[in-house]
Amino acid sequence: MWQRYWSVTNINEALKILSDENGKAKIVAGGTDLVLEIKQGFHKDCQTLVDISRISNSNRIWEDKQGNIHLGPGVTHNHCIDSEMIKENAFLLAQASWSVGTPQIRNLGTIYGNLITASPANDLITPLIALDAELEIRSIKKRRFVRLKDFYLGVRNTILRPDEMVVDILFRKMKKNQKGIFIKYLLRRINAIAVVNVAIILTFEKNKVVDSIITLGAVAPKIIRALNAENFLIGKKLTDNEINKASELAQESASPITDVRSSDLYRNRLIKILVKRGLKKLSLGQERDSFPENPILLWGKRKIKLNPLKERVLHTAESQIITRINGTVVKLDKYHDKTLLKLIRNGVGLTGTKSGCEEGECGACTVFLDGLPVLSCLVPAPRAHNAEITTIEGIASYNILHPVQQAYINKGAVQCGYCTPGFIMSSIKLLEEEPNPTKEQIMYGLAGNLCRCTGYYSIISAVEEAAEKMKIN
Repeated sequence: MWQRYWSVTNINEALKILSDENGKAKIVAGGTDLVLEIKQGFHKDCQTLVDISRISNSNRIWEDKQGNIHLGPGVTHNHCIDSEMIKENAFLLAQASWSVGTPQIRNLGTIYGNLITASPANDLITPLIALDAELEIRSIKKRRFVRLKDFYLGVRNTILRPDEMVVDILFRKMKKNQKGIFIKYLLRRINAIAVVNVAIILTFEKNKVVDSIITLGAVAPKIIRALNAENFLIGKKLTDNEINKASELAQESASPITDVRSSDLYRNRLIKILVKRGLKKLSLGQERDSFPENPILLWGKRKIKLNPLKERVLHTAESQIITRINGTVVKLDKYHDKTLLKLIRNGVGLTGTKSGCEEGECGACTVFLDGLPVLSCLVPAPRAHNAEITTIEGIASYNILHPVQQAYINKGAVQCGYCTPGFIMSSIKLLEEEPNPTKEQIMYGLAGNLCRCTGYYSIISAVEEAAEKMKIN
């Protein structure tokens, strides 16, 4: 793991550390990709992590005077889903964000991280290339602007130098006569890597296409454009015949590989299906139909506010992490190079938070970090410094169970019980956010938690009962 962990208060501090470390430091914000990769033995030269998640206003989404939309380095997938500016002016980006992982992953994972990881299956690259996004890249000495399409050299390979970081993402907001859509095929309903994803932006005049962009992900080492299909659509109305022909041309534009998720032939077939589906929805004005009116974010009663630091902090083996867990101040050393899960279980001895997959898949380690449900197995322990942590042990009040806990007992929504603490943490935030959830909202809200015993029906019933009890109380 890493040896030093910096929490910085501004970009210049981060750039100075990157310069001084000479290739041995990496930027971390959400950590959902980087921490997992480090656990798996990648980035062996990385000795220092530079945490930019506590920089004031880093999670801003704003529009400049030229009509460009900007995403700050701390903008997460859930920020995009929640942003009216994004939904109004770059809707396919909100769609792509909604398709990523689970609520806990979307609470932590940033748009920047999704781009910089540079997997062609990552969901945000495809729509942002369709939007012709531009990156501002800085080092301590230089600044440069690069179009996102030119940022990638291949799979997990970019032009970013060791002393550089991306400090801004910007793109033009879509025009009134433009429509866009993002579609993804995955092997289960939620929380899976794309087998193929597609982003389409069409510009219309008098019901005819005057400009067309179709980007394809997970079908080549880099995101590709279906240029022949794009050119074919120019000057045409979106009739069934034109849609069929364009989808066939898009299929011809890629030569996918076979991997653990799909054969090359299946992927190639999917290109035609997804492009056809996307064009059909655009022709009928149905591009927004599958996007929920009130997406479940697991933010609880309020929008989560950033908890910035007043001064930068270096964590090493000799320094303490000072945090508040369930209302009690805790001071621990020698956890600078471990995860929040290890700090909670081994350092503090609160074993209600479970160690399951340790890959961000199962949700058993869910805790609240400054009020936000996160997967503690993917959060570096120093992120807890000067923060507020709530674990399952802090949910009951004066030895009286929370209504959600009691409902899980009443409905028998436990069997082995290993996953239960994580489910309860997610259920509480779900009901704070949406006191009258539909069954579908419950399913999406709990999608980041897996149970191998109960079959989920009793869990859903428990949440429904808790909702009724909390309304009465």
